[in-house]
This record gives sequence, structure tokens and C-alpha cells, in this order.
Amino acid sequence: MTTLVPIELIASKIYLIRGIKVMLDRDLAELYDVETRVLNQAVSRNIERFPEDFMFSLTREEIMRISQIVTSSEIKFSKSVRCFTEQGVAMLSSVLKSKRAIEVNIAIMRAFVKLREALLDNKDLRRELEGLKQITEERFRIVFETLDQLNRINQEFYQKFTESFDQTRRKIQPGVSTILENTARKGNWLDIGCGNGNLAHTWAQKGYTGLYFGYIEFF
Repeated sequence: MTTLVPIELIASKIYLIRGIKVMLDRDLAELYDVETRVLNQAVSRNIERFPEDFMFSLTREEIMRISQIVTSSEIKFSKSVRCFTEQGVAMLSSVLKSKRAIEVNIAIMRAFVKLREALLDNKDLRRELEGLKQITEERFRIVFETLDQLNRINQEFYQKFTESFDQTRRKIQPGVSTILENTARKGNWLDIGCGNGNLAHTWAQKGYTGLYFGYIEFF
């Protein structure tokens, strides 16, 4: 189906003013292929059909602001600029009474629908991201609380058992000796435990070759 006016063109002429999505009288006149003066005269003759939630006029300050983003550079010299909401645009076809106005209005209504769908999709995405953020923050909170708890347990352990624990580290543990006895003499080792160097010394004394990486504390 051929569209009289591309939806993308219409969407580019929809502005957010006073928190409301609107179209300007001159943009609508261009789409309807009539003069802005003719469009506004038709509206004035039927002004009872255009309450404030259908149509409103911009203040001088608003005109100057909107002139910075609209394509027409002449708008800043306009004495009056009317804005039409979606309902106001729908009403225009009934006062202009032309086939083109009806066809253009159908395209405009579709553009408003597409815009609403896009906004809803963005809102859904924002809600999902917000939910993910909350879940992530909660999980990080749990992780950090767990790390703090483990750190406290570690400190309490060393405070209570430092001397006795140090006695056990003065010799190779039986389990470690068993591992050494059943491991190939040549190979690389990664020791991720803390120790006083006994494992590294024993590893070298027993003739193991290769690379040894480990954390060693000498007392």
C-alpha cells in the first residue's frame, strides 16, 4: 500500500512541548498542501472544536525555543504559532474537508501510534534494566557481606590459633608428602597456599625439576 506521506517524515515533525506530543500549524499546512493562514482560518471558524487539550498557542518564549530545532528559520518571526495534539490533528480533517486532509490525517494517526509503541518499548526496556540493576546490586551486596564475614573469620582464626597453627607449618603435612611421592619429578608447580617455604625446600631437596610458583613466608 502506497503511503501519501512517509511516516518517518511525519514523525520528524512531532515535538514534545509542555510535556505533550504536538505538531505545529505550519508543518500540518505543508502536509495538507495548504497555506498556514488557510489552516488557521478554518480552525478559527470552528474554534469550539479545539479545546486546550486539542490545540494551544505558543508563548513568545516558547516560539524562540522551538525555532532552534524546527527546520523553518522563519518561525521565530511569527506572531502566533498553534500546536495541535493528536486529538486536535484528528479534528482538523473535519474542518478542512478535503480528500488529502483525510488521507494525511490517517498517516499522521499511524505515526502517533508508532511513536507510542516505541515509547512503550523503551519504558519496558527501562523497567527491565532497572530490575536487573536492583538484582545486580543485591548480589554484589551479598558478595561483599560474605567477603567481610570471611575476613572476620580469618582474623579471628589467626588471633586465636596463631601459635599452634605456626607449629603445624614447621613440617610438611602428611597429605602434601603423599602428593609429592606420587607426582612426576619433572613438571611445573603452582602453590596457591601460604607457607613458610618448607614445601618449596622439600620440592627442591627431593630433586624435582621444573618451575615452582608459590607464596612463601620466611620467619
